[in-house]
Amino acid sequence: VNLRPIVPGHVLISSHRICGRLRDLSNDEYTDLWQAVRKTQEMLTCHYGPSAFNVAVQDGEASGQSVKHVHVHILPRKEGDFERNDDIYDELQDWAPKELMKQGDDASLEVPNEEDRKDRTLDQMAEEAASYRDTFDTS
Repeated sequence: VNLRPIVPGHVLISSHRICGRLRDLSNDEYTDLWQAVRKTQEMLTCHYGPSAFNVAVQDGEASGQSVKHVHVHILPRKEGDFERNDDIYDELQDWAPKELMKQGDDASLEVPNEEDRKDRTLDQMAEEAASYRDTFDTS
C-alpha cells in the first residue's frame, strides 16, 4: 500500500533486501520484483477494474527517487483520470511521503489535487492491505 497514493490503488512494490538501485539487486531479486509487479497488477485489476496501468521506477536520486530503496510504483488508470495523461508523471515527481495527517472519508475515484492529498494512517493502510490480501487469495 502507499502512504500518499496519487490514484486509488497506487501501491509500491519493493525488494525485501534494501537496495538503492535496480542494478544492486541480484538476478533472482530482480526477477522476483517484476513477478510481484505482474501479480499485483492482476490483483488490482480484480479490485479496481482499471483500463490501464502506469508502472514506474525512479532509479536513483536524479530520477526523483525520494526513498533510497528500490521500489516500483503501480498506478491503476482509468480513461480521463487526469486532464493531460502525462500529468501523472508530474505527480510522481512530486510524490514523497509526508507527515501523517488526518484524511477525510471521501471514497471517490477522482484524482485529488496535490494540496488535497493527505497521508493515510497506519490503520487505513492495514485495512487496504487486508482487502488486497483477500483479493490475492481469491484470484
